[in-house]
Amino acid sequence: MSQLRFVTAGESHGAALTAILDGMPAGLRISRAEIDAQLARRQKGYGRGGRMKIETDHVEVLSGLRFGETLGSPITLQVVNRDFANWTERMNPFGAPTGEPVTAVRPGHADLTGVLKYDRHDARDILERSSARETTMRVAVGAICRQLLAAVGVTIVSHVTEIGGMRIDRAAVRDADIGVTNSDDLNVCDSVAAEQMKARIDEAKAAGDTLGGVFEIVVRGLPIGLGSHTQWDARLDGKIAGAVMSIQAIKGVEIGAGFVCAHLPGIAIHDEIYMGVDGRPYRATNRAGGLEGGMTNGEPLVVRAAMKPIPTLMTPLKTVDLATGAEVLASKERSDTCAVPAASVVGEAMVSFVLADAICTQFHADSMTDLRSSIAAYHARLESVWGRA
Repeated sequence: MSQLRFVTAGESHGAALTAILDGMPAGLRISRAEIDAQLARRQKGYGRGGRMKIETDHVEVLSGLRFGETLGSPITLQVVNRDFANWTERMNPFGAPTGEPVTAVRPGHADLTGVLKYDRHDARDILERSSARETTMRVAVGAICRQLLAAVGVTIVSHVTEIGGMRIDRAAVRDADIGVTNSDDLNVCDSVAAEQMKARIDEAKAAGDTLGGVFEIVVRGLPIGLGSHTQWDARLDGKIAGAVMSIQAIKGVEIGAGFVCAHLPGIAIHDEIYMGVDGRPYRATNRAGGLEGGMTNGEPLVVRAAMKPIPTLMTPLKTVDLATGAEVLASKERSDTCAVPAASVVGEAMVSFVLADAICTQFHADSMTDLRSSIAAYHARLESVWGRA
């Protein structure tokens, strides 16, 4: 059973976005500046739309913290939507309906399916919640989780590897550079590829089109054995894949070599194990991406995600108008040309949550003091194994 859980609430143009994070051990020092820094990273990115010029996301903590430390009780986080001032009548919880309903549902969005499922007549009732604006609170929750990870020696970074078919030279990017040399506007470590990506984004924007891409997350310092092989829902790779796939517009997730594994023989994929001079086994390669049998194996965790182009287009696609049944062009909402850099930040947040939960679940403790003691005892037991070898 997981120790951590969270839920989010709020609409894209509603008064505020809210999250409740439950299960965090007491005694974890929390920096609000670090949460706001992650929220700011999510808002950056070459190709972002006009909404980011309106909002400057800032977290308010309504419960669960006192004097900068977690209390062990549920943590309530809130980010106010500044743009709500322009939408007060249209998003009023109790007022009379105003403005034109959205009936020209957008292909690739939740609009049509959501309207049918929830028996609504205005697609705004669906698109306001299905919007990726919801990920603001995932990033806020993830920012707390990454502070817990840092407290036990775990670091998480990401970088964008592809946008619109323009790829970085991954062989030229040192693992040590990821999270260090990344550009602020694209989260890319390859300056040549970054310029090519910007050119593609400019072309797409001029054409009223959108672009997707791929980002990679790397986590270092994880203890061996997080997760389990004993039950399907305890396998850490499944939890990570599910969490990343839940991000809006993500259509594929791979760990380590991923889909390449389907094209090569086993001898070229599996990581051989050697005995080091210090008496500890090690792997010379990491094609498994840090996970074997549903458990962390001590190597860096490597997760990749593919994001589709955002389906809100300034050159709209064909659809039907639910009010008339006529074939029309889809409605247009303010949107981004490319949000892959922002998605990489959300990906970090979701992986941070899954890993923080895995650590809290395995080394269950209600306080950071006991959590650190439990982790230290586990590491001591592993050290004794090498001592007996």
